[in-house]
Order: sequence, then C-alpha cells, then structure tokens
Amino acid sequence: MSAIGIVFIAPLLFMFISSFKSDAAIFANLNRWSAYLPSAEWSMRNYTAVFEKSDLPSFLLNSTLIAALVVVGGVLVNSMLAFSIARMRWRGRNLLLALVVAMVIVPFEVIAIPLLSLVARLPWPAIEHGRLVLHTGWFNSLHVQVIPFLANAFCVFLFYQFFRDIPPELDEAAKMDGAGPWTVYARIIMPNSGPVIATAAIVLFISAWNQYLWPIMVIQGEAFRPVQPGIQQFFGRTNSWGQIMAYASVITLPVLAVFLAFQRQFVASVAGAGVKG
Repeated sequence: MSAIGIVFIAPLLFMFISSFKSDAAIFANLNRWSAYLPSAEWSMRNYTAVFEKSDLPSFLLNSTLIAALVVVGGVLVNSMLAFSIARMRWRGRNLLLALVVAMVIVPFEVIAIPLLSLVARLPWPAIEHGRLVLHTGWFNSLHVQVIPFLANAFCVFLFYQFFRDIPPELDEAAKMDGAGPWTVYARIIMPNSGPVIATAAIVLFISAWNQYLWPIMVIQGEAFRPVQPGIQQFFGRTNSWGQIMAYASVITLPVLAVFLAFQRQFVASVAGAGVKG
C-alpha cells in the first residue's frame, strides 16, 4: 500500500515542488531524483505571475460557490431519493432503483448534448426594471453549472446501500410515536448517516470542482468561469511550466483539503459497507 501511495503522490509532489522553480531548474533535473527536491532558486514568483496573468481569484470563487451548492443540494436530493427507495414501500421503486444503477455506468459525454439542448430552452426568472421576467436559456450563469449536477446516480446508490443497513426497528419505533416519513428522514436516518454523507460530499465536491467539458459548453464569458476551464485560458497567456505548475497547485489544494477533512468518515463509510446493524 505504501508503494502504491508513493506512485499516486509522486506527480502531486513533483507539481508542487516545480511550482517554486524556474523553467531551467525544472528541465535540468527531469531525469534525476533531485526533481523532487527544492532548488536553490526557490521563490514565489510563479504564484505571483499566476495571479497577475489570470483572473484566478474570480475563478476560485465561482468554483467554490458551485461546489458548495452542489454538495449541499446534492446531499439533500440524493439522500431523499435513496430514503424513499430504501425505507418506504411504493409501487415501482425497484424499477427506479434499476434505472439509477443503470445511470451509474452512463458517462456524462453521452448526455452532454441532450442536456445542452434542454438548458437552452429552459426559462429562468429575473428582475428587470422592478418587474419579474422570464429569460429563455441558462447559459452564462452559476445555476447552469449547479442544477444539472444535483442528482447523482452514484450518490443515490451510495445512500441507498447505507440506509438499507440501518435497523428498520428505528423507523418502527419512531412511527409508533407518531413520526411521519419526513421526521424519520430528518431525525432518525440522516443523524445516523455521517460517514455516507461525508463520502457523498467528497464525491460531489470533486465532481463539481473538476468540471471542464460542461463549463466550456455553457459559459462564454469570464464572469462565471470556474477554475478548470480557466487553466486553458492561462495556457494562452504563458509558456512557463513553472507558472502552469503553480496554477495547477492552487486549484488542487482545495480538493486535497476537502478529502483530508472528511477522510475519517470516508474510511468509516467504506469499512462499514455491507455490515448489517
């Protein structure tokens, strides 16, 4: 496991160390182990250049808002659907579960064009001159990068598997006290689902943060551009690999921070998968 860990960590370490080096220092040591060590020219110049040549603070803010909304909304939407399938009895739930499982294997590229055609025709309310008006099309906005990704088939199945293993006696005891489905969901199931919530949060955050194809398709201006398409723009403004490594380091740190923050719950969710009671 340590050897596998080193294989995965090595590119990240090289990226981070290279972000403090000049281009000459990076290419001088590519064939040596010293490529993973700081050089004598260690400096913050590459990071300074990144903020001077790109609108990175705005990109980071957009990506943070998008990821936060997707995580919060996605946890609610996916957990509610999973709760209805796992803990309630109604006709057609097994068919819906089969459709959810089938959607897990469908890549986003397959539905990208139909989804683009759909959001191009959907209305969105806006206030103009004190009046409520409806604009057609969701392009160049934050909500077009949030709403289509709230429902996540993998997260629905993840919640379903976890909810199914919670003892049904908890539901029955709550119903005897007069609790309805919403009360059972909010006060019984979700408070006992910390590990799977953390796991779903990690999955949703990484998915939202790393969106590249969809923003390119629906965002034409810079006002709502997230960090991943922003790196393509940055490529056109510099030929320095040290600066590119600095940009990549900045947009990678939030992902690592989120994973480390929820690491314990994530491991607990994986370790407890399939354990009854």
